[in-house]
Amino acid sequence: MLKAIGKFGRGAQLVSSVGTSLLPVVIIGGLLYAALFVKAEPAVDSLAIHPIERRDVFYGLTAPGAGTLWAVGSYGKIVRSDDGGQSWRIQPTPVVSHLQAIAAWDGERAVAVGNRGLVVITADGGKTWKEAQAPRSEVANKLMQVRAYPGGVAWAVGEVGAVLRSLDYGTTWERVMPEKDQAWNDIFFDGPAGWMVGEFGQILRTTDGGANWAPVESPAGNSLMSVHFRDERHGVAVGLSGTALVTADGGQHWRQAPQLTREHLNCVVWDGRSWVAVGDKGIRVTADAAGKDWKAGRIDERDLSWHTQIVSTGDAHVLAGANLSVLRDDALHVFGRD
Repeated sequence: MLKAIGKFGRGAQLVSSVGTSLLPVVIIGGLLYAALFVKAEPAVDSLAIHPIERRDVFYGLTAPGAGTLWAVGSYGKIVRSDDGGQSWRIQPTPVVSHLQAIAAWDGERAVAVGNRGLVVITADGGKTWKEAQAPRSEVANKLMQVRAYPGGVAWAVGEVGAVLRSLDYGTTWERVMPEKDQAWNDIFFDGPAGWMVGEFGQILRTTDGGANWAPVESPAGNSLMSVHFRDERHGVAVGLSGTALVTADGGQHWRQAPQLTREHLNCVVWDGRSWVAVGDKGIRVTADAAGKDWKAGRIDERDLSWHTQIVSTGDAHVLAGANLSVLRDDALHVFGRD
Protein backbone atom coordinates (compact mmCIF):
# COMPACT_ATOMS: atom_id res chain seq x y z
CA MET A 1 0.00 0.00 0.00
CA LEU A 2 2.82 2.36 0.87
CA LYS A 3 4.54 1.46 -2.37
CA ALA A 4 1.31 2.26 -4.24
CA ILE A 5 1.04 5.59 -2.52
CA GLY A 6 4.63 6.36 -3.32
CA LYS A 7 4.02 5.42 -6.91
CA PHE A 8 1.06 7.77 -7.23
CA GLY A 9 2.95 10.53 -5.46
CA ARG A 10 5.79 10.31 -7.90
CA GLY A 11 3.20 10.39 -10.73
CA ALA A 12 1.65 13.53 -9.36
CA GLN A 13 5.05 15.10 -9.08
CA LEU A 14 5.78 14.16 -12.67
CA VAL A 15 2.51 15.65 -13.93
CA SER A 16 3.16 18.81 -11.95
CA SER A 17 6.66 19.07 -13.36
CA VAL A 18 5.48 18.59 -16.95
CA GLY A 19 2.68 21.15 -16.49
CA THR A 20 5.12 23.68 -15.12
CA SER A 21 7.54 23.17 -18.00
CA LEU A 22 4.77 23.60 -20.59
CA LEU A 23 3.42 26.82 -19.08
CA PRO A 24 5.88 29.15 -20.84
CA VAL A 25 5.12 27.45 -24.14
CA VAL A 26 1.39 27.94 -23.64
CA ILE A 27 1.86 31.60 -22.74
CA ILE A 28 4.12 32.29 -25.73
CA GLY A 29 1.73 30.45 -28.04
CA GLY A 30 -1.18 32.52 -26.79
CA LEU A 31 0.71 35.75 -27.37
CA LEU A 32 1.67 34.68 -30.89
CA TYR A 33 -1.95 33.78 -31.67
CA ALA A 34 -3.15 37.16 -30.41
CA ALA A 35 -0.51 38.98 -32.45
CA LEU A 36 -1.30 37.10 -35.65
CA PHE A 37 -5.04 36.59 -35.56
CA VAL A 38 -6.68 38.97 -33.10
CA LYS A 39 -7.31 42.36 -34.72
CA ALA A 40 -7.95 45.36 -32.51
CA GLU A 41 -11.08 47.32 -33.37
CA PRO A 42 -10.26 51.00 -34.08
CA ALA A 43 -11.78 53.52 -31.72
CA VAL A 44 -13.64 55.38 -34.47
CA ASP A 45 -15.38 57.74 -32.08
CA SER A 46 -12.04 59.01 -30.82
CA LEU A 47 -10.65 59.91 -34.25
CA ALA A 48 -11.19 63.60 -35.03
CA ILE A 49 -12.32 64.36 -38.59
CA HIS A 50 -10.65 67.55 -39.79
CA PRO A 51 -12.76 69.54 -42.28
CA ILE A 52 -9.63 71.20 -43.71
CA GLU A 53 -6.50 69.12 -44.24
CA ARG A 54 -3.05 69.96 -45.54
CA ARG A 55 -3.62 68.20 -48.84
CA ASP A 56 -6.78 70.22 -49.61
CA VAL A 57 -6.79 72.80 -52.39
CA PHE A 58 -9.60 75.35 -52.57
CA TYR A 59 -10.25 77.17 -55.85
CA GLY A 60 -13.46 79.07 -55.13
CA LEU A 61 -14.90 81.06 -52.26
CA THR A 62 -18.02 83.10 -51.50
CA ALA A 63 -19.19 85.18 -48.55
CA PRO A 64 -22.98 85.75 -48.71
CA GLY A 65 -22.94 87.62 -45.39
CA ALA A 66 -23.61 87.29 -41.66
CA GLY A 67 -20.35 85.41 -41.11
CA THR A 68 -21.22 82.72 -43.64
CA LEU A 69 -18.45 81.43 -45.90
CA TRP A 70 -18.40 78.64 -48.46
CA ALA A 71 -15.26 77.24 -50.10
CA VAL A 72 -14.97 74.61 -52.84
CA GLY A 73 -12.01 72.78 -54.30
CA SER A 74 -10.25 69.55 -55.05
CA TYR A 75 -12.25 66.36 -55.60
CA GLY A 76 -15.58 68.07 -55.09
CA LYS A 77 -14.89 69.18 -51.52
CA ILE A 78 -17.20 71.81 -50.04
CA VAL A 79 -16.76 73.35 -46.60
CA ARG A 80 -18.84 75.96 -44.81
CA SER A 81 -18.33 78.33 -41.89
CA ASP A 82 -20.98 80.34 -40.07
CA ASP A 83 -18.61 82.23 -37.78
CA GLY A 84 -16.35 84.04 -40.23
CA GLY A 85 -13.99 81.10 -40.60
CA GLN A 86 -13.31 80.31 -36.95
CA SER A 87 -14.76 76.84 -37.48
CA TRP A 88 -15.60 74.83 -40.59
CA ARG A 89 -17.60 71.73 -41.45
CA ILE A 90 -17.62 69.47 -44.49
CA GLN A 91 -20.75 69.25 -46.61
CA PRO A 92 -21.54 66.09 -48.62
CA THR A 93 -21.54 66.47 -52.41
CA PRO A 94 -22.50 64.09 -55.22
CA VAL A 95 -19.34 64.77 -57.30
CA VAL A 96 -15.63 63.95 -57.02
CA SER A 97 -14.22 66.23 -59.73
CA HIS A 98 -12.57 69.55 -58.84
CA LEU A 99 -14.93 72.46 -58.22
CA GLN A 100 -13.51 75.77 -59.48
CA ALA A 101 -15.94 78.40 -58.20
CA ILE A 102 -18.96 78.99 -56.00
CA ALA A 103 -21.54 81.78 -55.72
CA ALA A 104 -24.44 82.29 -53.32
CA TRP A 105 -27.68 84.24 -53.34
CA ASP A 106 -27.93 84.01 -49.55
CA GLY A 107 -27.08 81.61 -46.74
CA GLU A 108 -29.44 78.95 -48.12
CA ARG A 109 -29.07 79.01 -51.91
CA ALA A 110 -25.74 78.54 -53.67
CA VAL A 111 -24.27 77.12 -56.87
CA ALA A 112 -20.80 75.70 -57.59
CA VAL A 113 -19.19 74.81 -60.94
CA GLY A 114 -16.07 72.96 -62.01
CA ASN A 115 -14.34 70.43 -64.19
CA ARG A 116 -16.25 68.39 -66.78
CA GLY A 117 -18.92 71.08 -66.87
CA LEU A 118 -20.18 70.14 -63.41
CA VAL A 119 -22.82 72.26 -61.71
CA VAL A 120 -24.06 71.52 -58.18
CA ILE A 121 -26.71 73.49 -56.28
CA THR A 122 -28.18 73.69 -52.79
CA ALA A 123 -31.34 75.29 -51.45
CA ASP A 124 -30.93 74.33 -47.78
CA GLY A 125 -27.64 75.88 -46.76
CA GLY A 126 -25.62 72.97 -48.08
CA LYS A 127 -27.21 70.19 -46.04
CA THR A 128 -27.88 68.61 -49.42
CA TRP A 129 -26.22 69.34 -52.75
CA LYS A 130 -27.51 67.97 -56.04
CA GLU A 131 -26.10 67.99 -59.53
CA ALA A 132 -27.78 70.18 -62.15
CA GLN A 133 -27.46 69.60 -65.88
CA ALA A 134 -25.85 72.26 -68.05
CA PRO A 135 -25.02 72.37 -71.78
CA ARG A 136 -21.70 70.70 -72.57
CA SER A 137 -19.26 70.71 -75.44
CA GLU A 138 -17.72 67.68 -77.14
CA VAL A 139 -14.31 69.36 -76.85
CA ALA A 140 -13.76 70.67 -73.31
CA ASN A 141 -16.07 71.68 -70.48
CA LYS A 142 -14.26 73.13 -67.48
CA LEU A 143 -16.30 75.95 -65.99
CA MET A 144 -13.99 78.56 -64.48
CA GLN A 145 -16.32 81.01 -62.73
CA VAL A 146 -19.91 81.44 -61.61
CA ARG A 147 -21.71 84.56 -60.36
CA ALA A 148 -25.11 84.84 -58.64
CA TYR A 149 -27.45 87.84 -58.95
CA PRO A 150 -30.87 88.79 -57.53
CA GLY A 151 -33.95 86.88 -58.61
CA GLY A 152 -32.20 83.54 -59.07
CA VAL A 153 -30.05 84.71 -61.99
CA ALA A 154 -26.63 83.06 -62.39
CA TRP A 155 -23.92 83.24 -65.02
CA ALA A 156 -21.09 80.75 -65.57
CA VAL A 157 -18.16 80.90 -67.99
CA GLY A 158 -15.39 78.55 -69.04
CA GLU A 159 -13.60 76.64 -71.76
CA VAL A 160 -14.52 76.62 -75.46
CA GLY A 161 -16.28 79.97 -75.13
CA ALA A 162 -18.79 78.67 -72.59
CA VAL A 163 -21.21 81.38 -71.45
CA LEU A 164 -24.13 79.87 -69.57
CA ARG A 165 -27.12 81.48 -67.86
CA SER A 166 -29.66 80.26 -65.31
CA LEU A 167 -32.84 82.05 -64.28
CA ASP A 168 -33.98 79.59 -61.59
CA TYR A 169 -31.23 79.45 -58.97
CA GLY A 170 -29.03 77.16 -61.05
CA THR A 171 -31.61 74.42 -61.63
CA THR A 172 -31.58 74.75 -65.44
CA TRP A 173 -29.04 76.38 -67.77
CA GLU A 174 -28.86 77.63 -71.33
CA ARG A 175 -25.93 78.50 -73.57
CA VAL A 176 -26.17 82.15 -74.63
CA MET A 177 -23.18 82.29 -76.97
CA PRO A 178 -21.85 79.81 -79.52
CA GLU A 179 -18.77 77.71 -78.82
CA LYS A 180 -15.45 79.34 -79.53
CA ASP A 181 -11.82 78.22 -79.52
CA GLN A 182 -11.07 80.43 -76.53
CA ALA A 183 -11.86 80.40 -72.81
CA TRP A 184 -13.68 82.98 -70.75
CA ASN A 185 -12.29 83.21 -67.22
CA ASP A 186 -14.63 85.62 -65.44
CA ILE A 187 -17.89 87.51 -65.77
CA PHE A 188 -19.29 90.37 -63.70
CA PHE A 189 -22.53 92.39 -63.67
CA ASP A 190 -23.56 95.69 -62.15
CA GLY A 191 -27.26 96.00 -62.94
CA PRO A 192 -27.79 95.57 -66.70
CA ALA A 193 -24.13 96.35 -67.41
CA GLY A 194 -21.81 93.38 -67.63
CA TRP A 195 -18.27 92.42 -68.63
CA MET A 196 -16.42 89.23 -69.56
CA VAL A 197 -12.67 88.66 -69.69
CA GLY A 198 -10.68 85.76 -71.04
CA GLU A 199 -7.75 84.43 -72.97
CA PHE A 200 -5.49 86.69 -75.06
CA GLY A 201 -6.71 89.79 -73.19
CA GLN A 202 -10.17 89.66 -74.72
CA ILE A 203 -13.01 91.69 -73.18
CA LEU A 204 -16.74 91.68 -73.93
CA ARG A 205 -19.29 94.21 -72.71
CA THR A 206 -23.08 94.28 -72.44
CA THR A 207 -25.49 97.06 -71.50
CA ASP A 208 -28.74 95.08 -71.68
CA GLY A 209 -28.31 92.38 -69.06
CA GLY A 210 -26.44 90.01 -71.33
CA ALA A 211 -28.87 89.89 -74.24
CA ASN A 212 -26.15 91.30 -76.50
CA TRP A 213 -22.39 91.39 -76.10
CA ALA A 214 -19.82 93.47 -77.97
CA PRO A 215 -16.01 93.21 -78.01
CA VAL A 216 -14.00 96.03 -76.45
CA GLU A 217 -10.49 96.99 -77.45
CA SER A 218 -8.05 95.70 -74.88
CA PRO A 219 -4.50 96.96 -74.30
CA ALA A 220 -3.53 93.56 -72.86
CA GLY A 221 -2.12 90.62 -74.77
CA ASN A 222 -1.99 88.29 -71.78
CA SER A 223 -4.99 86.31 -70.62
CA LEU A 224 -7.24 88.14 -68.19
CA MET A 225 -8.35 86.06 -65.20
CA SER A 226 -10.65 88.32 -63.18
CA VAL A 227 -12.79 91.44 -63.50
CA HIS A 228 -14.62 93.48 -60.87
CA PHE A 229 -16.54 96.78 -60.82
CA ARG A 230 -17.20 98.97 -57.77
CA ASP A 231 -20.00 100.75 -59.64
CA GLU A 232 -21.27 100.84 -63.22
CA ARG A 233 -18.33 102.98 -64.36
CA HIS A 234 -15.22 102.03 -62.39
CA GLY A 235 -13.63 98.63 -62.82
CA VAL A 236 -10.37 96.68 -62.77
CA ALA A 237 -9.31 93.53 -64.62
CA VAL A 238 -6.20 91.49 -63.83
CA GLY A 239 -4.39 88.61 -65.47
CA LEU A 240 -1.19 86.78 -66.27
CA SER A 241 2.29 88.23 -65.81
CA GLY A 242 1.05 90.95 -63.47
CA THR A 243 -1.37 92.49 -65.98
CA ALA A 244 -3.81 95.06 -64.54
CA LEU A 245 -6.30 97.16 -66.52
CA VAL A 246 -8.43 100.06 -65.31
CA THR A 247 -11.60 101.68 -66.70
CA ALA A 248 -13.56 104.76 -65.60
CA ASP A 249 -16.25 104.79 -68.30
CA GLY A 250 -18.08 101.53 -67.81
CA GLY A 251 -15.55 99.41 -69.67
CA GLN A 252 -15.71 101.22 -73.00
CA HIS A 253 -12.03 102.08 -72.68
CA TRP A 254 -9.29 100.47 -70.61
CA ARG A 255 -5.84 101.67 -69.65
CA GLN A 256 -2.92 99.57 -68.50
CA ALA A 257 -1.78 100.06 -64.91
CA PRO A 258 1.93 100.02 -64.02
CA GLN A 259 3.32 96.49 -64.07
CA LEU A 260 4.64 95.96 -60.56
CA THR A 261 5.13 92.19 -60.73
CA ARG A 262 5.61 89.35 -63.21
CA GLU A 263 3.59 86.98 -61.07
CA HIS A 264 0.17 85.95 -62.36
CA LEU A 265 -2.77 87.82 -60.83
CA ASN A 266 -5.80 85.53 -60.49
CA CYS A 267 -8.44 87.62 -58.73
CA VAL A 268 -9.31 91.25 -58.03
CA VAL A 269 -11.98 92.73 -55.73
CA TRP A 270 -13.10 96.10 -54.46
CA ASP A 271 -13.27 95.78 -50.66
CA GLY A 272 -14.95 99.12 -50.00
CA ARG A 273 -11.66 100.93 -49.41
CA SER A 274 -9.27 99.83 -52.16
CA TRP A 275 -8.71 97.47 -55.04
CA VAL A 276 -6.99 94.26 -53.95
CA ALA A 277 -5.60 91.61 -56.32
CA VAL A 278 -3.92 88.31 -55.41
CA GLY A 279 -2.12 85.63 -57.37
CA ASP A 280 0.94 83.41 -57.45
CA LYS A 281 3.72 83.18 -54.83
CA GLY A 282 1.77 85.13 -52.24
CA ILE A 283 1.63 88.32 -54.31
CA ARG A 284 -0.80 91.08 -53.36
CA VAL A 285 -1.35 94.23 -55.45
CA THR A 286 -3.45 97.17 -54.29
CA ALA A 287 -4.70 100.48 -55.73
CA ASP A 288 -6.88 103.38 -54.62
CA ALA A 289 -10.49 103.92 -55.70
CA ALA A 290 -9.44 105.67 -58.91
CA GLY A 291 -7.24 102.78 -59.93
CA LYS A 292 -4.08 104.74 -59.22
CA ASP A 293 -1.34 104.60 -56.59
CA TRP A 294 -0.59 100.93 -57.27
CA LYS A 295 1.51 99.00 -54.76
CA ALA A 296 2.77 95.41 -54.71
CA GLY A 297 4.03 93.17 -51.94
CA ARG A 298 3.56 89.81 -50.24
CA ILE A 299 0.44 88.90 -48.32
CA ASP A 300 2.74 87.43 -45.69
CA GLU A 301 6.49 86.91 -45.89
CA ARG A 302 6.06 83.41 -44.49
CA ASP A 303 3.52 82.37 -47.10
CA LEU A 304 4.44 82.02 -50.79
CA SER A 305 1.32 80.09 -51.76
CA TRP A 306 -0.71 80.76 -54.88
CA HIS A 307 -4.19 82.21 -54.43
CA THR A 308 -7.12 81.97 -56.82
CA GLN A 309 -9.68 84.12 -55.04
CA ILE A 310 -10.09 86.75 -52.36
CA VAL A 311 -13.32 87.99 -50.74
CA SER A 312 -13.89 90.78 -48.24
CA THR A 313 -15.88 90.11 -45.05
CA GLY A 314 -15.81 93.63 -43.68
CA ASP A 315 -13.03 93.32 -41.14
CA ALA A 316 -10.92 90.75 -42.98
CA HIS A 317 -10.03 89.15 -46.31
CA VAL A 318 -10.51 85.43 -46.86
CA LEU A 319 -8.40 83.71 -49.52
CA ALA A 320 -8.69 80.47 -51.46
CA GLY A 321 -5.95 78.66 -53.36
CA ALA A 322 -3.16 76.36 -52.22
CA ASN A 323 -4.63 76.94 -48.77
CA LEU A 324 -7.70 78.49 -47.19
CA SER A 325 -6.72 81.46 -45.06
CA VAL A 326 -7.88 84.71 -43.51
CA LEU A 327 -5.98 88.00 -43.47
CA ARG A 328 -6.92 90.30 -40.61
CA ASP A 329 -4.88 93.31 -39.47
CA ASP A 330 -2.03 92.14 -41.72
CA ALA A 331 -1.84 88.82 -39.83
CA LEU A 332 -2.39 85.71 -41.95
CA HIS A 333 -4.03 82.65 -40.42
CA VAL A 334 -4.01 79.47 -42.55
CA PHE A 335 -6.88 77.14 -41.72
CA GLY A 336 -5.80 73.56 -41.12
CA ARG A 337 -2.13 74.53 -40.80
CA ASP A 338 -1.80 76.59 -37.62
